Amino acid sequence: MAEKVKVPINPSIPSGEQTVWADVSSLLDLACKDLRDGELIHGENFNLFAAMSALEIMDPKMDSGIVCTYYSVDEAIESGAAPVPLSLDRTLDVQCTIEIMDHLLACEEEDLFTMAYGLPLKGDGDEKCLSMLHAVEETIARQLRACKAPSAKKRVLEDVETLQTHPDLEEDYCKALLCRIRFRKHFYHVLASMRRPQGRGFELARKHIASCLSELDSILNSSEFLRSNACGPCKDGVEHSTTATGCLPIGFDASLNCRLSAPTPPRSIKILSWRKAIEYFQKLLHDLDIICSYSLDPLLEGVLRFVVEFQKFQPDLVARAHLQLLLVQDGKLYGRDPIFVVISKAAALPEVPRNHDIQKNEILVQLVQLVISLLKILCANAAWQRRKLGKILHDWRVIYIQLELAFQKDLGEISSILNDEKLCAKISKHILIWVEEQTFWIASRFLILGFELELYSPSEYCMVYWYIYVVLIKLAEKTHLKMLTSSETGKRKGRKKKDSLKDLARDYQIPPTVLLLQCQIYLSEGLTMLFQMLASLRSEHKVFPSLGPFNTEHERFIQHFELLQKASIPDHISYLSYKESTTQARSSNLDMHNCFKDARRIAKELRSSFSNDQERMAELRRIEQVAEHNGVALNLICRLGTLDPSLKVYFEFCHHPYFATAVVKRS
Repeated sequence: MAEKVKVPINPSIPSGEQTVWADVSSLLDLACKDLRDGELIHGENFNLFAAMSALEIMDPKMDSGIVCTYYSVDEAIESGAAPVPLSLDRTLDVQCTIEIMDHLLACEEEDLFTMAYGLPLKGDGDEKCLSMLHAVEETIARQLRACKAPSAKKRVLEDVETLQTHPDLEEDYCKALLCRIRFRKHFYHVLASMRRPQGRGFELARKHIASCLSELDSILNSSEFLRSNACGPCKDGVEHSTTATGCLPIGFDASLNCRLSAPTPPRSIKILSWRKAIEYFQKLLHDLDIICSYSLDPLLEGVLRFVVEFQKFQPDLVARAHLQLLLVQDGKLYGRDPIFVVISKAAALPEVPRNHDIQKNEILVQLVQLVISLLKILCANAAWQRRKLGKILHDWRVIYIQLELAFQKDLGEISSILNDEKLCAKISKHILIWVEEQTFWIASRFLILGFELELYSPSEYCMVYWYIYVVLIKLAEKTHLKMLTSSETGKRKGRKKKDSLKDLARDYQIPPTVLLLQCQIYLSEGLTMLFQMLASLRSEHKVFPSLGPFNTEHERFIQHFELLQKASIPDHISYLSYKESTTQARSSNLDMHNCFKDARRIAKELRSSFSNDQERMAELRRIEQVAEHNGVALNLICRLGTLDPSLKVYFEFCHHPYFATAVVKRS
């Protein structure tokens, strides 16, 4: 056994008046002997985390109790790490203040509600906070005016105290401070205006957004002046610094909370650089401006399209949260339209039941909640959105079955409520068709998000496009059926018998919305056959690289479409049906040509129908480009693919976010 070593008492820490140092080595030795192997001390104030934190391994990320010169805010002030005031030199004091403001801007990317430099904020807005911001702004603005005033007027403004001691720097320091304070003020007004119910503050919010962007430009322009006059130590340089000067801000310590509280995970958050923080706020403000410019479309189809288009800008959490708050307020669309009324419009229900007791039906109440959940899910980030859409598909399938059974079982009861059996039949038919349409729309969204998240490998594109193909066919069928049903209801009123034959042809024309889906169906079918043809070349002629040896094709099919399969979307679709369908299409090169050709033709014909819709016009141009390029690539593959081993084919998403474009090159 090793000899006991007597540890000398540290003489650098003297005893106090009521305290004295004592040697507890024997006590610790007894405590250690009392513990058996595998045992651990655990108490109210001492758990596993505290035990691990007691051991220092000289890593700031792991040692919450690492040695430091201060352990509290008061000690930091006393030690000079966070001096108050910042400096007795007024010029240096202004510089340090601006650096603190810049660092807070970078920190606000993590928490947007520390907006006012420590001033208290309340949920409904804090007048004291705004009044203090206004007062500081007015003081600095008055000093700026004094700097710019001609020498004759400066005598009148002599009572205005300067910010710092160098007259030639006064104007630029005033501008640097003003743009930072004004940005905070306008941004506070943006958030406050956007919180007003039913979008009533959007017009005012857009004005403040424009002011915020202008002030951010001024903040960027002030960086050159601030860097040229910086006095403090620069550690990481301007590119990685959280300040415009590149100097470290005074009074910030990311690990302070870790040392104060043992249960706090000892990890510091990576803060954006100053320039990245400004870019973040510029992007956020542009996203908020898109929300504020939204026309508050009362139709659910328009709402869904807007949310999907908005998500293409990849908005961050703050913008998406404001969008969700706008869409769903107090269980109503925009806080004004009851969701059942929105469903009634979407499903083209007759006017009678909208304010009737039928909406109190338990299944219809569940349907309302499903629509609310769908709107909230669509406002989430792509990964979370796809995961939730896959799960909610089952709920939509179940609600369809429940509605179908309820309408059959309670037809008499509902008919007595409405006093019209035919009207009840219409309502049940319209709702069931609309629920099916929405179910297939959700399924298509689920599949498309897989491309955005890069969940599919090129070897799986064939089965993915095949599944998109069968889902879009069902979606087009239900959309067309819904439009026929709604137009039939509307046009039947007041139509004379002699006019019915005259309008018959016009009634059965395919609507442009369905034709747009037909374009996407042709692209999906053509790509499915194109990938199948490449797979055939790969196996028969070994022109293209073979597949990997791990998961089988059947296993990958289940992995990607398990949630759709469990919800039976669509009915009677399985891996066997996929194999049967694609096997029949292997040698049909003419069909592939026709698919891309028809998609391009219909897209051109639809231009006049969507001339006032920029989003759909852009989609038509993308479809034309994909169809044209894939048609050219197909010709090359058919002409050279089996003869030239050096031919390489790969796919890019250069023209469309989820319809691939084939690129043919020689290796």
